[in-house]
Amino acid sequence: MSNPPPLTHLLYLHGFRSSPQSLKARTMAQHMTTQHPELHWWCPQLPPSPSEAMALLLHGIADWPRDTMAVVGSSLGGFYATYVAEHTGCKAVLLNPAVDPARDLTAYIGEQTSWHDPQEHFFFKPEFVDELRALQCQGLTRPDNYLAIIAKGDEVLDWREMQARYAGAHIRLLEGGDHALSDFEVHLPAVLAFLGLN
Repeated sequence: MSNPPPLTHLLYLHGFRSSPQSLKARTMAQHMTTQHPELHWWCPQLPPSPSEAMALLLHGIADWPRDTMAVVGSSLGGFYATYVAEHTGCKAVLLNPAVDPARDLTAYIGEQTSWHDPQEHFFFKPEFVDELRALQCQGLTRPDNYLAIIAKGDEVLDWREMQARYAGAHIRLLEGGDHALSDFEVHLPAVLAFLGLN
């Protein structure tokens, strides 16, 4: 069996209230810049509206080669990454991925602030919950294309739910840890290996 072609395009999707300034996004961006400068790296700031976020993403990757692209997503970004992977057939790495954000984010309707810039406010509208519901993928068509890194110590999401959602995928289940994966650098080699970027 021949080796898959090398990765040429990589998309990173941040979580709810997060940004391209997150530790994980910056860690990966720095690694790509220094170790894989030939790779096309894109980590957009996602709008609060899920349908607008997905429209931005699908437009941005419209001409990306499906067999040499991949997506990495954290939390809500992991939920979006699953949608992208299901619609493109690409590989996906999910970092404590949100499983049912339509349910979980109902509690956050109203004004919110950004984690990395508390001066930055946005409004999470009730209709965004329906937009999230519309992006829910029922099952994984190619579980082997997914690597899920799940922390049992996640204080926001239930690790059992994440593990069940990505049954059949490659799962790296961490004892302890936290939602932000504060020790992300420890897990970076596993992410890169899965993407063929060692």
